[in-house]
Amino acid sequence: MSFLREAQICIANQTARKSLNAFIGLAGGPTILRKAEAADTQRDGGPLHGRLIAVKDNICTSDLPTTSASGILKTFTSPYDATVVKKIHHAGGIVAGKTNLDEFGMGSHSKCSYFGPVTQSNAEGAEALSAGGSSGGSAVAVATGQCWAALGTDTGGSVRLPAAYTGIVGFKPSYGLVSRWGVLAYANSLDTVGILVQSTQHAKVVFEAINGYDEQDPTSLLPSTRARISESLSQRRRNSSLRIGVPLEYNIAELSPQVRRAWTSALEFLRNQGHMIVPVSLPSTKRALSAYYVLAPAEASSNLAKYDGVRYGTRAEGPDGAEGVLFSKTRGEGFGDEVKRRILLGAYTLSAEAIDNYFIQAQKVRRLVQQDFDRVFSLANPLLDGGRTGRQDTDQAVDVLVCPTAPTLPPTLESLEKQSPVEAYVSDVFTVPASLAGLPAVSVPFKASQRGEGEGQEGNIGIQVIAQYGDDNLALDVARMIEETRRT
Repeated sequence: MSFLREAQICIANQTARKSLNAFIGLAGGPTILRKAEAADTQRDGGPLHGRLIAVKDNICTSDLPTTSASGILKTFTSPYDATVVKKIHHAGGIVAGKTNLDEFGMGSHSKCSYFGPVTQSNAEGAEALSAGGSSGGSAVAVATGQCWAALGTDTGGSVRLPAAYTGIVGFKPSYGLVSRWGVLAYANSLDTVGILVQSTQHAKVVFEAINGYDEQDPTSLLPSTRARISESLSQRRRNSSLRIGVPLEYNIAELSPQVRRAWTSALEFLRNQGHMIVPVSLPSTKRALSAYYVLAPAEASSNLAKYDGVRYGTRAEGPDGAEGVLFSKTRGEGFGDEVKRRILLGAYTLSAEAIDNYFIQAQKVRRLVQQDFDRVFSLANPLLDGGRTGRQDTDQAVDVLVCPTAPTLPPTLESLEKQSPVEAYVSDVFTVPASLAGLPAVSVPFKASQRGEGEGQEGNIGIQVIAQYGDDNLALDVARMIEETRRT
């Protein structure tokens, strides 16, 4: 199929699926078609040559507004492109538009947007389902053929959860491999640019295009460290049979029967392919979610302090300065409820009276989570001097971990209205641990082979593959194995 024809189909889908609210801003049909037509005549482009790539609207673009789905940035256009956007252009990709999200990436269902919630199609006459969050717009755009691939950001699962809910592939690379420069920060130590695509093969193509050191990003992994990781991976003895770890702590009471059965089926498939299934323990997992919702809001409260209508942001009309605070009206009107909630939570956990009992304790839990992962992986963490601490015996170590992406099927939008914010946070229980440790993780769609008696709810299920830091390609390779079940 020509790139022009592919672009025409994507634009037609954008029009037909407009009610899903996947995009905040589109690049424009004539512009896209002109670039796609040019791509057909110049076949020697980069790896993304002629492909339509959507970009989450918290990633800066100079030719389209960057709002982060917030009222306080509704009129903002960046004077520069983010590094990942530059890399898309350099690889021959065409930016299709800016996708909708939870405001500043804070949410699990893409319903906390100034521009309205993102939804996904469901069976005719059935209730609308959650698209997941915060990269729900990017996920829906890919799932409904409105673009070839999309970039999102993953702080605690914001790429993987939408991928699981919409039935596509969502990939969060190792923290520091892909540049964050030009990404509006939510939590600096967690934010990772991720990829949403229809297949793991496409994920590898996009990853290779955007992966690389960026001197403008202080969190970008240095070339020397990248070389050390490559050397470590090249020296590893790779057997045809992998050791697949199954985290026992992930078998929680909240796990729905459909998801549990899909997990079991995926593991059985891998066993039949000749791989060994090994139960492992990650005891700190039970505390990971609580630690995340202390650390992420703490960083957010600091990052969002600059949005005051003076330095950044859209200033509220009329006098601003109630109770002696210059920007109280601007921030009160500009931020949504979920953002306000997390700013307040973060400000409290960083206060003098609470920092020891909350923020410091959460940092300790984060370290324990990292140590749990290092203990079970056969590959030593390349970021640690001398390998690992507390290394397991070789017979007990594993190459990757396989677990569900989300504990339940995608909920209906109506049911979310009855949930408290804390209940919504539970959606991230399986994705947060890998984020705290900075590990590569892939969500791949999986269909359970059968339904249990009395189970009326249907929906997409995601199976997650987690690998040691820097072992991104192995995570994608195992995800591709699971992906093969859709063709058998």
